[in-house]
Amino acid sequence: MPLTGQSIIAGVAHPGTGGSFTAVDPRTGGPLGPEISCLAPDEVHLATRAAAEAFPAYRATSPSDRADFLEAIAEEIEALGDELLERAHAESALPLARLQGERGRTCGQLRMFAGVVRQGDHLGVRIDPALPERAPLPRPDLRVRHLPLGPVAVFGASNFPLAFSTAGGDTASALAAGCPVVVKAHNAHPGTGELVGQAIARAAERSGMPAGVFSLVFGLGTEVGAALVTDPHIQAVGFTGSRAGGLALVAAAAGRPQPIPVYAEMSSTNPVIVLEGALAGDPEPLAAGYVASLTLGSGQFCTNPGLLFLPEGPAGDAFLAAVEQAAASATGQTMLTPQIRAAFGTGTARLGAHPSVQTIAQGLAGGDDNAPAPVVFTTRLAALADDHGLTEEIFGAAGLVVRFGDVARLADHLAGLEGQLTATIHATEADHAEAAALLPVLETRAGRILFNGWPTGVEVTHAMVHGGPFPATSDSRTTSVGSLAIERFQRPVCYQDVPAGLLPAPVRDDNPWGLRRRIDGELEPRP
Repeated sequence: MPLTGQSIIAGVAHPGTGGSFTAVDPRTGGPLGPEISCLAPDEVHLATRAAAEAFPAYRATSPSDRADFLEAIAEEIEALGDELLERAHAESALPLARLQGERGRTCGQLRMFAGVVRQGDHLGVRIDPALPERAPLPRPDLRVRHLPLGPVAVFGASNFPLAFSTAGGDTASALAAGCPVVVKAHNAHPGTGELVGQAIARAAERSGMPAGVFSLVFGLGTEVGAALVTDPHIQAVGFTGSRAGGLALVAAAAGRPQPIPVYAEMSSTNPVIVLEGALAGDPEPLAAGYVASLTLGSGQFCTNPGLLFLPEGPAGDAFLAAVEQAAASATGQTMLTPQIRAAFGTGTARLGAHPSVQTIAQGLAGGDDNAPAPVVFTTRLAALADDHGLTEEIFGAAGLVVRFGDVARLADHLAGLEGQLTATIHATEADHAEAAALLPVLETRAGRILFNGWPTGVEVTHAMVHGGPFPATSDSRTTSVGSLAIERFQRPVCYQDVPAGLLPAPVRDDNPWGLRRRIDGELEPRP
C-alpha cells in the first residue's frame, strides 16, 4: 500500500499544518521517505470529534459485530504481507524474524479480544431481582453491566512497532470495550504506523463501523500529545514509554476540568533473585540465560532484567565469572533510535563512574554507531541502601549484579524497591523456605512473579499481568497485556427498577446476547 505520510482521520488521509519530519534508518542515520506531515495542536480536535461522533453507534454494536471488526483488523494486517515487515525493519532495525513474531502477537491479541467480546464476561452482568415482600423494606430490582468510557487516546511505543503501537494491546482492548481510538503514532516508525492505520480503516469500512472509530495522528514534539490528552472528547489514555513521558501525560490528564485515567506503563528494572540452591553445579547455563535475557533485542524490553541479586561466596563468584565470559562474547545490536542509544551511553557512563560499582564485563560493539556493547556491573547490597539512584532503569543491554550475604536483609531491601513489572526467583526445593519469605515482599513490589525463568517475553493470555506498582505503571490495578486489559476502558452502570421494555440487552431477562450472568449472587450456567 502506498504511504501518504499523512494522518488518518476517520478513514481519510489528512495533511497537517504542524510541520514535518522524515523517518530515520537507525543503522545508517539516513532518511526514510515519505516526508511525514504533522498536525498542529489545534487540529487534533478533528480526530477527537470524529471519535466522539462515532461513540454512540460504536458502543451500541452487538458482541458479534464488534468481534467481527477486531478479526477484520487482524486479517487486514496480515494482508499487508512482507511490505509491513520490511518497513518496520527499516525503521527499527529489529530482525525480520522478531517482527514476524510480533505481527503474529498483534493479530493474536486482536483475535483473543474478539473471543472475549463474544463470550461477554467482560460486561460483568449481575442481576438482583426485586424482593417486594422483604421486611422491613422491600428490595428494588437491581441490574449492573459495564459500559465503555468513551474515546481513548493511545500512544505508540518505540520498542514494539506492532504489538504495542497502532493496533497493539491498548488499541485492541479499547476497541473491544466499545471505545473509539485515536492513536498518536510514534515518530520512530511512522511508516509502519500508517500501514497498520490504513489496515484498521479498511477493516472499519468493510465491517460497517462508523469511520470515526479509529484515527491515527502524527505530531512533532509533545504539544500534539498534550492536546490529545486534554481534549474534552478523550475519556482515557493508554501509554507505553518513558517515566518522564508517562508522568507528563498523567499530570495533563489530572489537570483537566474533568480528570481522566491514564494507564501508563513506564519504568522497571525487573529484579532477579538467585538463591544458593540455584548455584549448585555448573553455573554456565544459568549465566548464559541471564546474559541472553539481558541482551535480547539490545536490551530494549520493558521486562529486561536490569537488577540481579546474587549471594556472596564461592558459588556466586563462579556464577559471576561465567557471566563475565558470556557477556564478553555478546555483540551489541542496533538500538531503536539515536536518542535511545545516547541515553544508554549516559546511563552506563554514570553507573560505571560510581565509586561503589565495578564493571565486570563488556561485550563487543556492533557494526554501526547505534549498536553499543552490552555491559554488566556489580556492587554490594549496602551500596544500594546508600544510593537509590543505582537502581534506576537503563534502557538497553546493561545489568547490575548486586551481591548480598543475608536473605533477611535482602528482603528488607526488596521491600524498599520501586514498583516493578516483574520479579524473578531462581531456586531449588532446598531454597523454598527462603523463597517463601521473599514471596510476600515481591507481591507488594511487582505485577508478575516468575520462578526459574527470565522475565523477557510476555505471553498474551487471559491470566497475564503486565503491570505493577508505581513507577512500573501509573495504576497498579490494571494490566496492559492479557484479556483483563479491557477493564481499563469500562465503568459499571446500575439500573434500578427500570421497566423491562427499556432495559439494555445485556441485563434483560430473556438474555438475547446469551451471556453468562450472576443472578442473585449465583453464576448462571453458560447458555
